[in-house]
Amino acid sequence: MSQRGLSDPITMRLPTDVLAEIEQIAGICNRTRSWVFVRALKSYLAAEGREIIELAEARRDIENGLGQDLDAVIDEVDAIVKGAAA
Repeated sequence: MSQRGLSDPITMRLPTDVLAEIEQIAGICNRTRSWVFVRALKSYLAAEGREIIELAEARRDIENGLGQDLDAVIDEVDAIVKGAAA
């Protein structure tokens, strides 16, 4: 893990079984607990975290009038399909 843009240290409490697994993984990989935490957080952010952000952005877009009416979209798709079948 590079030393670029590191935050101030943070403190957190974990269930002891989770910490035990983190320490086991760190030992097996010959890495620090921080390395394991960062890898786990990056994985979360790339998957579930990204989805949460994208849903929030979509809701904001809809609130700002940037959405499309579902019935209109379905009608447009039906017209395209009918045109392709002709």
